[in-house]
Amino acid sequence: MHVLIRAVFRSLAWLPLPVLHALGWMLGWVTALVSPRYRRRLLVHARQAGLAWRDTLASVGEAGKMVAELPRIWFGGAVPVGWEGAAVIEAAQAHGKGVLFLTPHLGCFEITAQAYALRFGARQPMTVLFRPARQAWLRPLLTQARQRPGLDTASTTLAGVKQLIKALKTGQAVGLLPDQVPPQGQGVWAPFLGRDAYTMTLSARLARSAGALVVLAWGERLSWGRGFLVHVRPFHGLDALDDPGDPVAAASAINQAMEGLIRECPRQYLWAYDRYKTPRAEAHREPMQRS
Repeated sequence: MHVLIRAVFRSLAWLPLPVLHALGWMLGWVTALVSPRYRRRLLVHARQAGLAWRDTLASVGEAGKMVAELPRIWFGGAVPVGWEGAAVIEAAQAHGKGVLFLTPHLGCFEITAQAYALRFGARQPMTVLFRPARQAWLRPLLTQARQRPGLDTASTTLAGVKQLIKALKTGQAVGLLPDQVPPQGQGVWAPFLGRDAYTMTLSARLARSAGALVVLAWGERLSWGRGFLVHVRPFHGLDALDDPGDPVAAASAINQAMEGLIRECPRQYLWAYDRYKTPRAEAHREPMQRS
């Protein structure tokens, strides 16, 4: 089965991006129609965040596009990528410190790291944090897909965290998705899009331990398969990250920054992501609804 899946991925990588996005749009709607659980989660999260109905409907197709474009991004030829705010990266690099990139589940988050590596990786390589696939046969495929010149990967383990800290302390860049639900005991409850969500404390700890500069980034998926536009923003909540005694304030500041990015293009956020699940070790504690 894994051999077949690899062959399918590499075959799809040859297709033009507009074709993949068209197939992805259909995939998104088929998934929403046949999976009540997926559909319910998407609608609940979108309604909770006050998302307009037109953006909710558009997000169904965009989620499918996100899946369908992966073969081309991982194994295919280069796709068109533009930049908006690249000067923020250049200014951060001028300080000679490590740079921590925070990106939500918005747009094509795979393209942001690839685009960075292509443009800035020779001067300041990037290491991205990712959760290893549960299927052992899939791990080498994903590792091969994500690693390239100027771009390395670190798994969500203690060794992986040490790898990130080392990269930042040596003046390199690190990228992670702070709206990803962390393992039990490695987060705090903090407001996110209308409800408390279990939020990782790793982002703030990395910034403090390495004295890194923090930058926000996300990759917009352009219409009609025209490529992507990487948006870069400065992070203005550094003061909240400096106090190790208040992890909730730090997590709240990061969540607020992620919300700001999501509001730029809400139809490309992955609303069906199970963001509010409760880690098993804290199952006795229910996340508080925000009034």
